[in-house]
Amino acid sequence: MLNKQKTIGELVGEWLADPEMQESVRHHRVIEGKEARYAPFPDRLHPSIRKALESRGIRRLYTHQREAFDLAFSGRSFTAVTPTASGKSLCYHLPVLQSVLEDRSSRALYLFPTKALAQDQMADLHRLIEESGEEILSHTYDGDTSPGIRQKVRKSGHIIMTNPDMLHSGILPHHTKWVSLFENLKYIVIDELHTYKGVFGSHVSHVLRRLVRIARYYGSDPVIICTSATIANPKELAESLANREMALIADNGAPSGKKHFIFYNPPVVHPTFGIRRSAVLEVRDLARRLYQENIQTIVFAKSRVRVEMLVTYMKEMTKKKLSDTTIRGYRGGYLPSERREIEKGLRNGNIKTVVSTNALELGVDIGQLQACIMTGYPGNIASAWQQAGRAGRRQDEALIIYVAQSLPLDQYVIDHPEYLFGQSPEEARIHPDNILILMDHLKCASFELPFTLDEQYGEFDVQELLAFLASEGILVQAGDKWHWMSERFPASEISLRSASQENVIIIDKSVPRDTTVIGEMDRYSAMTLLHEEAIYIHQGTQYQVEELDWEEKKAYVREVDVDYFTDANLAVELKVIAEDEFEDRGDHTESFGDIAVLAMPTIFKKIRFDTHDNIGSGPITLPAEEMHTSSAWLSFERPGDWTESDLTDAMTGAAYAMHSFIPMFVSCDRSDIHVVPQVKAVHTKRPTFFVYDSYPGGIGLSKRIHGMWPDLLEQTAGHVESCPCESGCPVCIGAQESGGNIKRRVAELLRKLAG
Repeated sequence: MLNKQKTIGELVGEWLADPEMQESVRHHRVIEGKEARYAPFPDRLHPSIRKALESRGIRRLYTHQREAFDLAFSGRSFTAVTPTASGKSLCYHLPVLQSVLEDRSSRALYLFPTKALAQDQMADLHRLIEESGEEILSHTYDGDTSPGIRQKVRKSGHIIMTNPDMLHSGILPHHTKWVSLFENLKYIVIDELHTYKGVFGSHVSHVLRRLVRIARYYGSDPVIICTSATIANPKELAESLANREMALIADNGAPSGKKHFIFYNPPVVHPTFGIRRSAVLEVRDLARRLYQENIQTIVFAKSRVRVEMLVTYMKEMTKKKLSDTTIRGYRGGYLPSERREIEKGLRNGNIKTVVSTNALELGVDIGQLQACIMTGYPGNIASAWQQAGRAGRRQDEALIIYVAQSLPLDQYVIDHPEYLFGQSPEEARIHPDNILILMDHLKCASFELPFTLDEQYGEFDVQELLAFLASEGILVQAGDKWHWMSERFPASEISLRSASQENVIIIDKSVPRDTTVIGEMDRYSAMTLLHEEAIYIHQGTQYQVEELDWEEKKAYVREVDVDYFTDANLAVELKVIAEDEFEDRGDHTESFGDIAVLAMPTIFKKIRFDTHDNIGSGPITLPAEEMHTSSAWLSFERPGDWTESDLTDAMTGAAYAMHSFIPMFVSCDRSDIHVVPQVKAVHTKRPTFFVYDSYPGGIGLSKRIHGMWPDLLEQTAGHVESCPCESGCPVCIGAQESGGNIKRRVAELLRKLAG
């Protein structure tokens, strides 16, 4: 007789009663499910679209889908913010298809952050069009589109799906070939809005300004529709990105099932240094238990290496079965056909466990699974909820397990679950006014269409900048217009992923006699991430840098599979150029302004995954590089009885701890911002912490820190004090080699500065 499969609720009950599990389960939270809320189809909805929806069993819309349709047809741009699997794509598919069926000349442009997502959405849209029985031409337009199809798409494509990079360099500069698109452009759709932040989002905001400028030149004024996962400021981000007022749809009408959240901390294996058992091994054991209970599970891991390690561990269970495909990995680097096959296996239930990088965090359709395991904190609340949203079939119960690593933010989240549940996700911010990015796109816009002598560009008055470009010989004034004069093609020289034009090209030499450019990086970042012997990670795949040609700006890499990453030391000189803001707080001062950073890489360390042991080092021989950026800095007096050595140790530990917590306050990666402690800064002549943006010109991260020093210092001090280690560890102040009172001094300094 077959054993009855346990429900999620029964399984969680068993686990919580298991003495062995009780030691590691730090918190259990239940979020109750909710019923769907519906609205009838709009009266004007075309019969063919009704037919397509009804063939899927849809006879009513969720309330947010109906609100989206009504806003679109009132001519208002909007942003829809609802969780994973809430039917967001119908918020834009329905108005776009309706518009095409009412007027066959109508066109729409869909923007997705990645090619893979565009392909996935195309498949979904094609199914909908097929079910409608109508002839509507939709196609992706990217680097993989064949020349024959490109011409057809340009002339008669109703719906064109692309990515910002292709729009920037492949469509806008060649707008004369796309006249039918731009003359009839009714809708611009921006999916996964929350991914457009920082440098990338700042660039894309300009690509959209250029797009709207060209559309208006051809006589169209498209409605812009954005969809996003949950972030704190979706309306503000969309308005900043699109440079127009946006309505907000945030009331989700889709149903959701009951969700069990388990916060799981691996046992401590080295009490003195606060090192815990590998999160990867704990995740393996938990995933095996779920597999044996026949629970369909997605496991999120942070790198390709960890994905493949976990898949290898898991497949030990099925190695006696011939050609078993119930356990699969999913990451960048897989062929599109293989990814499609895995997605299909997840939808139809043939695959029981999938281990993925964050490639499956975005809206690829894999159906709804029963359980989700996160290997470590994903870096921000929005990503955590995106990953958690992958579990929970409509009305069914779901299980989400967060397994912490021995890292400061991971350990903070495990001890403070309210951080995840009790506050809104991070804000996503962009800075279209970064002067380097603005000038880059002003050149592109000038190439595309001449500027008149009184024309604004988006919200910017650019006449002085255009005059500067003319003085550089790039533009010339003829009559009442600025005309492009250079022979260069500006878009081809500008990467949307970097704020600097001086980029290092990354070339993969893994396959003999075949070299492929896999990416690029600004020179400043390249010093610490692309030096010889560095481990460079791209789309989850590890590469080792074999040669860095600094003069030619080329890094040659080869694919490897190693269990460590590299971290480089920078000798940094900071020089304050301008102090724009200053606040005297009594025992310390807070400033914000522009700085010049002269940086020279010195040595790099090889650091093992999980344990963060230092397993080797080597020298870096590169010239110093200067970068101008924005910075916040905090200066104070040295505590009376402290030696210079005491102060150096305390400031180094405090800077490490602060750097770990900045992503809690500003939506960014740790690599987007630097924290430099100086025992006697040249500008202030006092001990000073500098927090500066890692990108030329700055992207507003340090500006936000300038307004929140007390919160950052308070949060960091509390974490250092509550860490159970004896004298400092990687979870609080980093690996300090000196005496045991450094941790106490770090906490004392942070508390004093927090007031």
